[in-house]
Amino acid sequence: MARIPAVPEADAGVFGRLVYRLARRRFGAVPEPFAVARHHRGLFWSALVSELAYERAARVLPARVRELAVYRTATVVGCSWCVDFGTMLQRLDGLDVDRLARIDDYATDPLYSPAERLAVAYADAMTATPPTVTDAQVAELEREFGRAGLLELTQAIAVENQRARGNHALGIVDQGFDAACRVRLGGPRVAQAPGQ
Repeated sequence: MARIPAVPEADAGVFGRLVYRLARRRFGAVPEPFAVARHHRGLFWSALVSELAYERAARVLPARVRELAVYRTATVVGCSWCVDFGTMLQRLDGLDVDRLARIDDYATDPLYSPAERLAVAYADAMTATPPTVTDAQVAELEREFGRAGLLELTQAIAVENQRARGNHALGIVDQGFDAACRVRLGGPRVAQAPGQ
């Protein structure tokens, strides 16, 4: 259960109820981060507008590359909600979600293309504390994806770090959007604080 309860639909206000209904129609359920954020109406609307604008703008990278990097970020941070929701979105986009269970082996697994390996390694480097991104890594990514593609990848990973860390801090866990969310989270690199 989240550390801050979701705002019930009856208390979400007229426009909040409309967003809840649209979310339920699109995703099958109201995403808990939306319902928790409804406690702060300004942040709720700014996050919603930001997510919709980002979704429309992110068109340079192939979706499979971008979504793998986002998924990897969620697993490293340990956000089960992000893994659950992200797996559902990848499945709805027709992407191969069966290989997600093998994400820890991306560097050598033949299911991952060289471009995907670069993107996932970048997600690891950006998500590390402190980040371990190198000049050589950025140059290789720019050669592979172009400047706009590199910027889109960087933004995707940065935004997912924000989402995943916020959800993790607030105790928001998977809602059952996708059964594939049962993958191991965090890998060997992530240490959790005592009591988590």
